Amino acid sequence: MKNGGVTELSELIRETACAVVDKLRSGDVSPLELLDVLEKRIAEVDGKVNALPTLCFDRARDSAKALMQKPAGARGLLAGLPVPIKDLTDVAGVLNTQGSPIFKDSIPARSDLMVENLEANGAVVYAKSNTPEFGAGANTFNEVFGATLNPWDTSKSAAGSSGGAAVALATGMAWLAQGSDMGGSLRSPASFCGIVGMRPSIGRVAHTPKAAVDRNLGVQGPMARNVEDLALLLDAMSGDYAADPLSLPAPATSFLTAARSAKKPKRIAYSPDLGITPVDPEVKAITRKAAERFAEGGATVEEAHPDWREAHECFHVLRAFDFAISKAQLLRTKRDLLKPEVIWNIEEGLKLTVEQLERAEAQRVGMTARAVEFFKTYDLLLVPTTIVPPFPVENRYVAECAGKRFDNYVEWLGIVYAITLACCPSLSLPCGFTESGLPVGVQVVGAPRGDAQVLAGAKVLEDILGLRGTTPIEPKVKK
Repeated sequence: MKNGGVTELSELIRETACAVVDKLRSGDVSPLELLDVLEKRIAEVDGKVNALPTLCFDRARDSAKALMQKPAGARGLLAGLPVPIKDLTDVAGVLNTQGSPIFKDSIPARSDLMVENLEANGAVVYAKSNTPEFGAGANTFNEVFGATLNPWDTSKSAAGSSGGAAVALATGMAWLAQGSDMGGSLRSPASFCGIVGMRPSIGRVAHTPKAAVDRNLGVQGPMARNVEDLALLLDAMSGDYAADPLSLPAPATSFLTAARSAKKPKRIAYSPDLGITPVDPEVKAITRKAAERFAEGGATVEEAHPDWREAHECFHVLRAFDFAISKAQLLRTKRDLLKPEVIWNIEEGLKLTVEQLERAEAQRVGMTARAVEFFKTYDLLLVPTTIVPPFPVENRYVAECAGKRFDNYVEWLGIVYAITLACCPSLSLPCGFTESGLPVGVQVVGAPRGDAQVLAGAKVLEDILGLRGTTPIEPKVKK
């Protein structure tokens, strides 16, 4: 590092990703120095939270050295910034367990298309972030690596399934991180850990198709500590590729430019519950107060939401079908190694009739059409990201809220999976803290393919709330 020493390097963990990329481009710091910083930070912190169980620093340093042979202007958008990859996604030569004992020794020969594109854009992969088995369940624990703990209170869950990525960001073990999201899998951890996570529009981030070309309940997405950093990573992840026929072209105007545009929304809808779920009163109060502050930017804020009453039935069927087509073979051959929730999901999928699938697909079409109509009136919809604050890590899932008991382990996630079904981009933004000091996130939701508007609006609210810079933190170890 130019004119710097060990102290200056260690302070880099508190810099924004955008600032660190600027330093990489100017030559003030090298990718190898950043890897040294991260390796030291992980050694100091990860034993308390278990976010990054698989490290690949030798591979990372080889990648960094190869990147440094290129001219400074040819190192991609990220210019050598290290990025961890979720342990559901293949990275060539690196253990990919998917959180399952079945794959505890699996080392893929080729990376997923999403990883290849990130590396082509200057990302340096140095770790795999922890996830529940096959990403199933919004609490990050598995039999291979154990549980990931919430750094705001290590007796609490980090949510899931991108819990390891969120915790790495919150504790300064990453500047940016990749996650994935079906039923809130990167939005819920973002809320629980006080960072930013975005489920982008379908096709926005290309990936290698598996099990079916048109699987789109789950998408890949960016996670970061603030909106601008997240927009930078989304730019690096975006683009259309023949290997993913659903992928969209990168926009003419970058997402980072959109985030920095200061374009203020004019009409905001807020819903405490989308009309479909109970929500903890404290979470309602914190998210409502945050949404109402959009008025300081001149926006009208009204309570409203689309009619998505069929969300629970629709998601139950389509999620079960997805598990059936992607995991039925494992049920037949490795049943004894699967956790109960995964077995249940696969079996639910195998019981489905064509009539149930017909009904669910029609419901999703209707939900999406109503979303499109809704966003002709409102620029953005704000809604809580999770219905509860972080819960005890030993609880496998949220069994009840506000007096309502849930029928299964995913029903508590209706407030995020309704938005998945309606094909809307959604960003979870830190918006406040409970009386006990735990983070709460609010979803900033836009019309299908309205990613740029979501980023612009989220940045406006982030500036109003003044919570940017709350992370990284030192883990608060509690029992």
